[in-house]
Amino acid sequence: MHSINLTDHFLIAMPALMDSFFSKTLVYIAEHNNRGALGVIVNRPIDMSLGTLLDRIDIPLQAEGFAQLPVFFGGPVQTDRGFVLHRPVGKWQSTLVINEHIGLTSSRDILQAVACSGQPVDVLVTLGYAGWAAGQLEHELAQNAWLTVRAKLDILFQSPYEERLASALELLGVNLANLADAAGHA
Repeated sequence: MHSINLTDHFLIAMPALMDSFFSKTLVYIAEHNNRGALGVIVNRPIDMSLGTLLDRIDIPLQAEGFAQLPVFFGGPVQTDRGFVLHRPVGKWQSTLVINEHIGLTSSRDILQAVACSGQPVDVLVTLGYAGWAAGQLEHELAQNAWLTVRAKLDILFQSPYEERLASALELLGVNLANLADAAGHA
């Protein structure tokens, strides 16, 4: 079987994907191999800011400009744990290095650095992640649940979250409105 590697790609939920966790989501795939896949949803903020999260875990926020950053629902797995998608990769206690530019860190030290020094500047914080068992994501792709496209870091770190899904679709030359209109009509 031909195997594809979707590490550092976006998964774009197709309109037919009605799963309450993934409907209308843009997922960034941090790791994809023969054991499965791991990613974080990057366009579904929860009712919590980074300032509130840091306060809850007793990290004093001194750096400017981070208090109002949204925290995202990263997926239905380990929703009590924080994950930080960031660039540059840096040196943290528990980081999954995705490529030479970006990492996904689950250790507290990165949040302490952001709160204290404002570094790294490019951070996207989620609670939870999305996980797929071996072959599961490939099966969902075969069912046309997702479109895939190589990720662009400016969409992750510069685009407002409400524009990320449409921006990722534009990478494929697809307009969100056209995709929605075409769905569900036989």
